[in-house]
Amino acid sequence: MDQPEPKPGDLIEIFRPIYSHWAIYVGDGYVIHLAPPSEFAGAGAASIMSALTDKAIVKKELLCDVAGKDKYQVNNKHDGEYTPLPPSKIVKRAEELVGQEVLYKLTSENCEHFVNELRYGVSRSDQVTDAIKAASIAAGLGLATVGLIGLMCSRNKKQKQ
Repeated sequence: MDQPEPKPGDLIEIFRPIYSHWAIYVGDGYVIHLAPPSEFAGAGAASIMSALTDKAIVKKELLCDVAGKDKYQVNNKHDGEYTPLPPSKIVKRAEELVGQEVLYKLTSENCEHFVNELRYGVSRSDQVTDAIKAASIAAGLGLATVGLIGLMCSRNKKQKQ
């Protein structure tokens, strides 16, 4: 499957081993993305360390360097829900932030929030939403299982009496 050539303003999803890293394509092979101050381009799985920091740097780097050996794709997945800002405005806003140190929170101010804010003016992260849903379902299933085990144990006790 051939990848479409990214266009300025496109969201780029980079598939890391445990999560997706997000960047915004700004042209000439470059992306702008959030990374922890200690991260180097092509960090791959090592970039999971970003979850442990509360600061990030807005970096402009070559897409091939940021992706390293990881696969990536253009993923403007919210275009049907939100109207993207004009590409020139997206790129201008992103370029103005390069070099700035910003607050980083895995749950509310991560790389996916950052690029969605630039493209759509809406800060959102489906990875965070999906993780919260999965945790809620797991917790619910856990409680249901405990309840079911408790019910079975109490029935066994009654039958033995």
